[in-house]
Amino acid sequence: MAHVAFIGLGRMGHGMAARYLDSGFTVAVWNRSKAKADDLVASGARWAGSPAEAAVGADAVVAMVADDEASRAVWLGKDGAAETAKAGALAIECSTVSHQHALDLSHDLRARGLVYIDCPVTGLPDAAAAGKLTLLVGAELTDLEKARPFLAPLCNTIRHFGPVGSGTVYKLINNLLGAIQIAGLAEGLAIAEQAGLDMNLVLDAIEHGVAASPQVLRHSKRMVARNFSGATFTAALRHKDAAYAVALAESLLPDIPIGRATVQAYDKAKAYAPDDDEAKMIEIVSRPR
Repeated sequence: MAHVAFIGLGRMGHGMAARYLDSGFTVAVWNRSKAKADDLVASGARWAGSPAEAAVGADAVVAMVADDEASRAVWLGKDGAAETAKAGALAIECSTVSHQHALDLSHDLRARGLVYIDCPVTGLPDAAAAGKLTLLVGAELTDLEKARPFLAPLCNTIRHFGPVGSGTVYKLINNLLGAIQIAGLAEGLAIAEQAGLDMNLVLDAIEHGVAASPQVLRHSKRMVARNFSGATFTAALRHKDAAYAVALAESLLPDIPIGRATVQAYDKAKAYAPDDDEAKMIEIVSRPR
């Protein structure tokens, strides 16, 4: 029976780890807060006291953490998974990290005999729990084929963009586009409110118009109602992803005014409510001068 070590049990990671249990894998889990693992342990997972302990004997180590710093710590820090992972094991990084970190991490883990797969994801927590994520993969074809049995429980779509790092490139593009759309939606709705438009008509027009992207549809009613309960993505995480995307863009393009403006907008949102829903952007743009 294949053995998976799963590191990071946040909004997305918890459901992903559960998918491995449901699919018949033996699973060891680690998270900074042990309480988030209690139901998984009750369902058969083994609690590990560190990423290194989780990785012992694992055929694949999967990480889903917040950022570069957390990724570096769980893989390469003291008691990191790379200390104990066996040669030839898959190292599957599902976190949204910077492009340079993805390349550096691949180099360091391959030097330790691991097979690194760049594998950020798209989808909400309910999709993670249902195994219906889309995986954005950067890997050599032979490595991807080796990883497929460990990716299948998580997803209904695998998009292979090329070598390591390419999955992260697309993920950063995807999340920057989302940030631009959400910030633009907040400004548009705030203009409509201040101008005295009927907001029910505005919402109907948005939902049936050309700007009705999934991000816009997901957030428009919540913004107008100021309903920020059940956050699936925070202002701090959106700011982090946009900043990583802008750093990549600055290495490739001569000018990126829209990307920089979006990072500045989320810098304000992060300062206002870092751990609250990203849709609170409308409260930032609606505040009196």
